[in-house]
Amino acid sequence: MLSTQDLRVSYGMSEVIHGISFTVGETETVAIMGRNGMGKTTLFKSLIGIMPAQGTIRIGAEDVGKRQAYERVKRGLAYVPQGRLVFGTLTVEENIAAGLEATGRRKIPGDIYDLFPVLRDMRRRKAGNLSGGQQQQLAIARALAADPKVLLLDEPTEGIQPSIIKDLAKTLNEIKRTRQISIVVSEQVLSFATAIADRMLVLDKGKIAHEAAGDEIDAKQISRYLTV
Repeated sequence: MLSTQDLRVSYGMSEVIHGISFTVGETETVAIMGRNGMGKTTLFKSLIGIMPAQGTIRIGAEDVGKRQAYERVKRGLAYVPQGRLVFGTLTVEENIAAGLEATGRRKIPGDIYDLFPVLRDMRRRKAGNLSGGQQQQLAIARALAADPKVLLLDEPTEGIQPSIIKDLAKTLNEIKRTRQISIVVSEQVLSFATAIADRMLVLDKGKIAHEAAGDEIDAKQISRYLTV
């Protein structure tokens, strides 16, 4: 559903992502692990089209590397940025409805409120008054309203209580099952990634330093890349 080939991203003359190639299969969850500063957010921004990149980015069979971010969204890529970035002065319902722009629909799909019941109860509340965990649910709901084939989540557990993190993992697994979509998660919390990932990639200094899938995922080995 998503693939890159020799992807390179730079800030000015400084290259940050050094020729990354990877694929994400249908209904697969891939966790991209790594410490702060290793290039995870830069990678995600290049995938959605916020940052220019060299190399190939494909959604399905189509090369979208030269397309604008909104065009990538229309082709099935949705992005939940680090820090959530919900529209604080809009209601919960208005935030979710913003995600409908890519689909041409006007009605919020009912399964979104089934996945996030708290948002149904708070749909008239201003998004800026929600807790961090509730805002994260809202940001994911807004992305799902675009009816994506691939969902990108950048550091979704940041600033969220441990109990909420467990619930979020269950919800993401449910989203993959019911929506039949692929999920790519940038993460540092290994227990969360282990609970959702079919495959893990470790990003270290802008390169893929380790990859493992299924029973081959070794938490101890991956944790060595996450410690300072």
